[in-house]
Amino acid sequence: MKTEGRAYLRYIRYAVQLWFLLFCIYIGIRFYQFVLHFEKTGHPFVPRPPSVEGFLPIAGFVSLKYALFTGIIEPVHPAALVLFVAILAVSFLTKKGFCGWICPVGTVSQYVWMAGERLFGRNFRMKRKYDIPLRAIKYIVMAFFVGFIWVGMAPMMIKLFFLTDYYKIVDVRTMKFFTEMSRTTAIVLAVIFLLSFLYKNFWCRYLCPYGALLGLVSKLSPFKIKRNEENCIHCKSCSKHCPTLIDVEKKEVVTSAECFGCLTCISHCPSKGALDISFRKKRAVKPLYFIATILVVFYLFVAAGKITGHWQTKLPYSEYKRILSPHK
Repeated sequence: MKTEGRAYLRYIRYAVQLWFLLFCIYIGIRFYQFVLHFEKTGHPFVPRPPSVEGFLPIAGFVSLKYALFTGIIEPVHPAALVLFVAILAVSFLTKKGFCGWICPVGTVSQYVWMAGERLFGRNFRMKRKYDIPLRAIKYIVMAFFVGFIWVGMAPMMIKLFFLTDYYKIVDVRTMKFFTEMSRTTAIVLAVIFLLSFLYKNFWCRYLCPYGALLGLVSKLSPFKIKRNEENCIHCKSCSKHCPTLIDVEKKEVVTSAECFGCLTCISHCPSKGALDISFRKKRAVKPLYFIATILVVFYLFVAAGKITGHWQTKLPYSEYKRILSPHK
């Protein structure tokens, strides 16, 4: 039975992605103004937005190990830990829902490959003999960070790291990586940007170690895309439109670590009941419930961080002034 599909799912996703992207731009501007207050005389004070710590996944990972071994949540970048755990929880429950619905880098990457598709009439696809080795890069980088932090850094070493000026303003250093980038950095980013025009989600597919970790966690998710062979008309629309290049039309259940949980395949499927999001590979779940789960779980952790006092930094104004002021 042919239908007009569930295109509304795509538009809901685009709206959710745009909301998070605009919010990230807003907090980026606010944080930049916060830093300017200390670096330029006379610039008005702007409160530091804690959400900027979402761009500190390594700090969040280090804080997680420290918290598990000591029971202490470090006070300088507590939101980094809250958001890191929130993102892990979202990925554990709803595939790579963070990548597919929330991540601003993923959203920008999507806009770029969509622009490339419109410009060239299509996106290109890496040959299998190159695709698999290239996809290994993100796992190798991920393994390095996991090994270095989880195995190489003892709790006492982590505690000493937390006391350094470098860690105290690691958020500022991350910002300046982009606002004061070197020529090498600019060239590398330009190359990635260009390749993203040609290949769908080039950064996410080949280079993002965060996505690699979330992909492995997402393998445990009870939610999966499931195809019903009886209702499938083999139009290949699901495979054609999958942003992570999964051949959905040939799968009974999509278990790939690359799956974003973006529901793009379902939104393009013209046959009623052929594709659904299932719970534990059995019961079909309404897509809107799946979307709601992503957002509710994410914001529950944010709310918990705020309620328990583990959201705002405890680093005093005087410390920012000491480290950042050019007249110190």
